[in-house]
Amino acid sequence: MTAQLNPRGDVAVLVPAAGAGVRLGPGAPKALRLLGGEPLLVHAVRRVAAAPSVHTIVVAAPAAGVAAVRELLAPVAPVTVVPGGAERQASVAAALAAVPPGPQIVLVHDAARALTPPELFESVAAAVRSGDDAVIPVLPVVDTIKQVGAAEMVLGTVDRAALRAVQTPQGFRRSVLAAAHAAAGDPLTDDAGLVEKQGVPVRCVPGSEYALKITRPFDLALAEHLLTTGR
Repeated sequence: MTAQLNPRGDVAVLVPAAGAGVRLGPGAPKALRLLGGEPLLVHAVRRVAAAPSVHTIVVAAPAAGVAAVRELLAPVAPVTVVPGGAERQASVAAALAAVPPGPQIVLVHDAARALTPPELFESVAAAVRSGDDAVIPVLPVVDTIKQVGAAEMVLGTVDRAALRAVQTPQGFRRSVLAAAHAAAGDPLTDDAGLVEKQGVPVRCVPGSEYALKITRPFDLALAEHLLTTGR
């Protein structure tokens, strides 16, 4: 049986959490690295579960760790845990296949964005609910961006006015995401990229500074600081 949160909710959230996270250094899979004494995945799922319109959460865990992840998350929220794949796309597809009938809005969220506020899940879902087939949260690019070539020589300066840094959760009409994964060829690390390949327009909504991706030790230190301030 699939675990449910709000039985009246229309949103399913998929959390691929089977990656190794080598850029964080040696240790447990990235989603199970500790932040403030708890795994990143626990922080992420806790915030997903606090979003009122979420009906179902499906986590794709390392294949050998499904039982352990299920036990880890049991005190946090009702969560369905499935074996993930070797690539992120395979993990998302496995989680999508486990969503029960009902929710027609599907959000895909990185466990590494462990401090993402519940309000961001609601705003992405609301944009899909209002008629968009695909929605991504973004932040403006604030750094100067250079295009470089061989030997690290600058070829030019990119106009950052039209650039955005993409976050998760990325939201989709369920049928759109399912069709994109069914048609997928080469693995991509971005679900919006899959639906773009199908010619589906992707809407941008404002992201959150707290939805930073914890990829490097510096990111983990920053997240620890944010956590101490009440995030």
